[in-house]
Amino acid sequence: KDVQKEREPHVYLSKEEVKEKIQSYNSSVTDKLKMTLNANGIYTGFIKVQMELCRPITVQSSQSQGRCAHSNNETAFYLPDGCVNTLHISSTNTVREVIEALLKKFFVADNPAKFALYKRCHKEDQVYTCKLSDREHPLYLRLVAGPRTEMLSFVLREHETGEVMWEAFSIPELQNFLRILDKEENEQLQILKRRYAAYRDKLEEALGGVWKPG
Repeated sequence: KDVQKEREPHVYLSKEEVKEKIQSYNSSVTDKLKMTLNANGIYTGFIKVQMELCRPITVQSSQSQGRCAHSNNETAFYLPDGCVNTLHISSTNTVREVIEALLKKFFVADNPAKFALYKRCHKEDQVYTCKLSDREHPLYLRLVAGPRTEMLSFVLREHETGEVMWEAFSIPELQNFLRILDKEENEQLQILKRRYAAYRDKLEEALGGVWKPG
């Protein structure tokens, strides 16, 4: 189970410290996704983000792939479990920019304010997660932690319902979301009905066997 971890203070590195860390980072890379330090002090590299989305995302119909939940001018579908996306970013890119880039890569029409980026760390047989603020820089966190994803990984999730700024969404977005919820509710009701119908059949079968004349 994830355990919430308090946000660690940002430590500013000198240009020489950044250069040394990048050299150390690149010497440990096993997947060829190395970092590059530019003359202006900005460095670029790669991060991998796991998509842990419980609710469907909305995309343009022509770009949709996956299990559809609604069909209109836009299509809502569920991303496959465990979907991981690799992004090439710079040290100046913020969490908010990373979220926007991920959504653009998947042709997602949903407002970026619906989503949050988390960092996940493993320590002493515990899994710690921490929601990153919009102003943090994921590539810096990747550099400091090193290339091993078991030390640090990134996860994209929806905001908790109480954290979502619903007033930031348009009326069509909210209406589409209500349609999706209605469909999900109906699907869950049908699953429950089938489950209890199966129980009833087995009980009636068992009762028939008990009372069957010998």
